[in-house]
This record gives sequence, C-alpha cells and structure tokens, in this order.
Amino acid sequence: MPQYAILIYEKETPGGVADIPPEVMEAHLRVGPEISAMGATVVHEQALQPSATTRTIDRDGLVTDGPFLESKEVIAGFFVVEAKDLDTAIAIGRLLPIMDGAVEVRPLLTA
Repeated sequence: MPQYAILIYEKETPGGVADIPPEVMEAHLRVGPEISAMGATVVHEQALQPSATTRTIDRDGLVTDGPFLESKEVIAGFFVVEAKDLDTAIAIGRLLPIMDGAVEVRPLLTA
C-alpha cells in the first residue's frame, strides 16, 4: 500500500506543545479510529521540538541555528500513513485539527 507523509504546519508559539489548547490535542488523539475506519494505517507519528532547536546544514557543510526557511509557520509534527490512494491520504489530512496553519500531504517515493 502506498505511503504518504502528512506534515502539520502551525504558527510557532513560545511554549511549544504546552501552548496547544487541550481540545486540539484531544481532537488529534481521536483521529486514530477514523483513520483505521478508512482502511489506512498510521506507520509513524511524531511531534517536533521547537524550531529554535533546529540546525541547518548547507551544501558547503556550514551548520547554522534554526530552520532553513523563514516563514510564519513551522513543521509542528508529522504522520506517515499507508493509504490506498492520495484521495484517502488527503481525507486523513482533513481530519487533523489545525489552529492557524495547514496540512501538507506528500506521497513518499517507493523503490
């Protein structure tokens, strides 16, 4: 079954995960059964540390603090799901509660 990365972008808050309202966290936790009901499987999911902990390595090997791109939103977390097709992966992305950002669904390369 094809795999898809589902990237969650949000505006970064000073408190990180601690600043996410409880109802949003609870909504994230409730999507698991809905994903299963679609015939899909979460292969991996992970919240990320604040972008201040990021290190970027450029093509010359120079290491700098922070993310490579400057934007209002940062990657807050991600899922890897196995789903029958892109439409199903998009439907999963639509389940995720977003406060002030977006969700990106990207097919993974297969060998």
